[in-house]
Amino acid sequence: MDIRIGIANTGRELTFETNESAAEVKKSVSDALSTGATHIEFTDARGSSYLVPTSGLAYVELGSDQSRRVGFVA
Repeated sequence: MDIRIGIANTGRELTFETNESAAEVKKSVSDALSTGATHIEFTDARGSSYLVPTSGLAYVELGSDQSRRVGFVA
């Protein structure tokens, strides 16, 4: 699944692919915001970790859980 995160006062967005489901990502973001956590940790499909400050979150966009098709479709 693709994730795009907008961070306030930053011209670029953080984009990566993760193996987590949309429900898991939504739950981790909502839990962090509701408990007042200072950051959210994400792990991409290759094992890299990202720490995003909750105070700077502008938006979190979740892509579809469907895998991309490769090749020609008739």
